[in-house]
Amino acid sequence: MPQLSLHPDRLFPADPGTRAIARELYAQVAGLPIVSPHGHTDPAWFASDAAWTNATELLLAPDHYLFRMLYSQGIDLDALAVPRKGGLLPDTDPREAWRLFAANWHLFRGTPSSMWLDHVFAEVFGIAVTLDAGSADHYYDTIAEALASPAFRPRALFERFNIELLATTEGAGDDLKHHKAIRASGWKGNVVTTYRPDSVIDPEHDSFARDLARFAQLSGEDVGSWQGYLAAHRKRRADFREMGATATDHGFLSARTADLSTAACEALFAKVMGGKADAAEAELFRAQMLTEMARMSLEDGMTMQIHPGATRNHNARLFASHGRDKGADIPRGTEYVEALRPMLDLFGNEPGLTVILFTLDETTYARELAPLAGHYPALRLGPAWWFHDSPEGMRRFREMTTETAGFYNTVGFNDDTRAFLSIPARHDVARRIDCGFLARLVAEHRLADWEAAELAQKLTLGLVRKAYGLEAPASRVVELA
Repeated sequence: MPQLSLHPDRLFPADPGTRAIARELYAQVAGLPIVSPHGHTDPAWFASDAAWTNATELLLAPDHYLFRMLYSQGIDLDALAVPRKGGLLPDTDPREAWRLFAANWHLFRGTPSSMWLDHVFAEVFGIAVTLDAGSADHYYDTIAEALASPAFRPRALFERFNIELLATTEGAGDDLKHHKAIRASGWKGNVVTTYRPDSVIDPEHDSFARDLARFAQLSGEDVGSWQGYLAAHRKRRADFREMGATATDHGFLSARTADLSTAACEALFAKVMGGKADAAEAELFRAQMLTEMARMSLEDGMTMQIHPGATRNHNARLFASHGRDKGADIPRGTEYVEALRPMLDLFGNEPGLTVILFTLDETTYARELAPLAGHYPALRLGPAWWFHDSPEGMRRFREMTTETAGFYNTVGFNDDTRAFLSIPARHDVARRIDCGFLARLVAEHRLADWEAAELAQKLTLGLVRKAYGLEAPASRVVELA
C-alpha cells in the first residue's frame, strides 16, 4: 500500500531561501492555541461527551465538502449514509458507505478536503497508509477502535487539539440546552454559542413561521408588533451572551442594508407578518434587519458577521429529499459599496462597533471590500471563506487586500466547519499560508524579520481575539507585542 506522510514543508514557498524564512516563522506559531470563533460543530457532542461510533458517522455523513464532490460523480447520498430531511437515516451499512467513499478518494486529489483529511488520518489517528479501496477496512477498523477509547471522546480531543475557544452557531429559536449542560457539567472547555437569527428574519425561509413561534415562546415577547419583535431579538441576544456569545452571524443572499423610518418599518413588518410581502419587500425587510442588528451590536458589544452571496439549496430535488446544507449552495456575484451604505451612514464611523465582512465573490476583494475596511472604523475583513478556504484562496485574499486594508483590518482565520476533527488541520493550513506570504515580503525586503514574526502571531491569535472581543485565559497569555 502507498504510504501516507505529511511533508514538513508542505504549502511553504518553493524558493529555498523564502522557504527557510517561512519555516522559522511557522515554528513560532505552530504550537499556539486554536481560537475558532465561527463554526458549526454540534454542541451536543461536548454536552454529552458521548463516543462517536464509526468513521462514516463522524467524518463522511456530516461533511458537505465530501459528499458534494461524490454526488457530482453520480453517487447517491443515501449510499453515503447522509441523513435525509428531518434527520432520517437511510438504511445504509456505514462500513459499505465508507468503502464507497474510499474507492472514490482519488476524486479529491488537489482539493482542500484531501489535505485536511490526510492531516486527520495521519496526525489524529496515526494511520500510515493512503486511503483507497484496499485500505478502506483498515481505516474503518482503526478509526472505530480509536473512537471507542476515552482519549477520543469529544472533550478529550478538544483538549488535545489545544483549543482555547470554540464557537458554535445556533438559531434564534434554539433553547441553548446543550450550552447550558456544558456549563453545568463543570468541564473547563470554552465552548460558546453564536446568534444566527436568519430563519426569523428572512420571510422566504422555509421555516420562518415555525421558528417565529418558537422565537416568541423563548423570548416571551409579542413578536406580532414591530417593537415587540425587536425586543425579542434583544432578549434572545442577551440569552446567547449568557452562554458566552460574543458574535452574531447573518447569511442572506445580498449584503443590502436599509434605513427606513419607524412608520415605514411598521408598515413593512405588518406586510411580512401577514404573509403579503412580495420578493422585493422580503429583501427590503432583510436589509432593514441587518441595520437593526448593527444597531443592537453597537448597544450590546457583540461582533456582527455578514457573509452574503450564496444561492442556497440550488438543487431543488436534493433539497426536497435531504434538506439544507447538502452541498448545493452556489456562490454568486455580490455588491457591497452601495448595499452597505445605509448601515455605514449610521454606524460605519463608530469604533465601538465591529462588523466583519465575508464574501464568495473574490472580484470584490480589491475593488470594494479592502477599500471599505481600509476606511471605515467599524469594518473588518473576514478570511477567505467556504469555496475559497484553500491555499490558493488564502493567498489570493492576502495578495488582493493587504495593499489597501493592511493586515490589521483583517481578523485572522476561522474554520467555519461542521467537521470537528478537521479544525487543527484547517488552522495549520492557514498558519502555513500566512507564514509563506510573510516570508515572501521578508525575502523581498518589504518587511523586517521581526515585523513578520510579530505579524505571524497577530494573524494566528491577536487579531481574532480583538475582533471577537475575546480575552486570552491567564494561563495562555501569549506575548504579541
